[in-house]
Amino acid sequence: MTYEERLQHVSVLGAAGKMGSGILLLTAVEMADISLKPENKGKPFVLNAIDVSDEALSGVLKYLKAQVLKMAEKKVVALRKVYAGYPDLIDNDEIINQYIFDVISLVRPSTRMEAAYDSHMVFEAIKEDPDLKISIFTKISANNPHQPWFFTNTSSIPITKLDEGAGLNGRVIGFHFYNPPAVQKLVEIIRSAHTLPEVEAFALAYARSLRKVVVPSHDVAGFIGNGHFMRDILHAASEVEKLGREFTFVEAVYAMNRISQDLLVRPMGIFQLVDYVGVDVCSFIMSVMDRHLKEETLHCPLLDRLLALGVKGGQYSDGSQKDGILKYEKGRPVAIFDPETKAYIPISEIEPAVDARFGALPAAPTWKSVVGNKAKEEILREYFGQLKNASGLGAELARFYATRSCEIGSALVSSGVAANENDVNTVLLTGFFHAYGPINNYL
Repeated sequence: MTYEERLQHVSVLGAAGKMGSGILLLTAVEMADISLKPENKGKPFVLNAIDVSDEALSGVLKYLKAQVLKMAEKKVVALRKVYAGYPDLIDNDEIINQYIFDVISLVRPSTRMEAAYDSHMVFEAIKEDPDLKISIFTKISANNPHQPWFFTNTSSIPITKLDEGAGLNGRVIGFHFYNPPAVQKLVEIIRSAHTLPEVEAFALAYARSLRKVVVPSHDVAGFIGNGHFMRDILHAASEVEKLGREFTFVEAVYAMNRISQDLLVRPMGIFQLVDYVGVDVCSFIMSVMDRHLKEETLHCPLLDRLLALGVKGGQYSDGSQKDGILKYEKGRPVAIFDPETKAYIPISEIEPAVDARFGALPAAPTWKSVVGNKAKEEILREYFGQLKNASGLGAELARFYATRSCEIGSALVSSGVAANENDVNTVLLTGFFHAYGPINNYL
């Protein structure tokens, strides 16, 4: 079966979710572009959008229309060539509207998993639960005569566990999009111990067609991205506990959030990033990884404590940030949750005292001023050179955090999760939008 034939009948599981809707969008556009080639005229192309809620699926169709409109406007010149043989399509608006129709017409919303029984390949972006994934893969595989390939978006579960648990005999691969899939350039590709060569070859071809940056990861729970991120959280949480001897909880959280964002020149502080992903999601990912990593314990009492008090974070369906460890106004953190009072304490009340205790610090460049700057390397070397020689609590905490981040990245290489240092740095640069990779010699 050729690349194009494989994409004639596809299903996306979890299509109404944050990740699934993005995967659905990218796949719908890829399938539409193939279907519009002259040699494919008249061939059927079907994309099942499968989820548990009719209401959620209705929202996905609205999302698809809005996003395809944006895409079509950007490539209208190319689309004029595609529709050159359509005499009724004259102006750009007519061509754009036709393209939107052609993309959306491929999508078949369904709340029934049976819709996947005719698909040649299945993208899966459901809950990060290995037992649930195995159960669904097993059922689809048993009832689908086409021996479908499964592309799982798991960010933590070993692919070999899913492969062997569902009896797929290598018809599965980890294809980990980053959030949001339509914007993020990075994809981690993870083979199971049995993944068929043709499945991997298709995965690479599909990623290339989507213009993604591909980083391979060894099949170890958490892979490269969460392998670093979860341990980064654990370091920050451990530092909060240590600082608790001299700071209140909210002061310690503010301190580590500011250290990880401002002093390490990152787009978000560590606890803001936890909120973005979801406190509950991060905790669950750690629990999944912990089951498979016998040499270490991945468990965060700080997250347990917050979850017990109903602090979850995450995002609303429109992409706006929910309150979590931090409280947000117009997307910006303005307060920190206090487990003792069960109330949010304004950052403005915390900031002056903590900053004073940090001591004198070199002027840190903002993340925005560094990313994309041709002089980035020079700016970072000068700044971290000053930070290396600075005294005071803030500088000490920042150096320790950066050193620990580097150690985590290096361990991913030495343990074989990542093939090399460049792959680790690429994941953090591309998938997490960091200004620099964790494995560096700035300090």
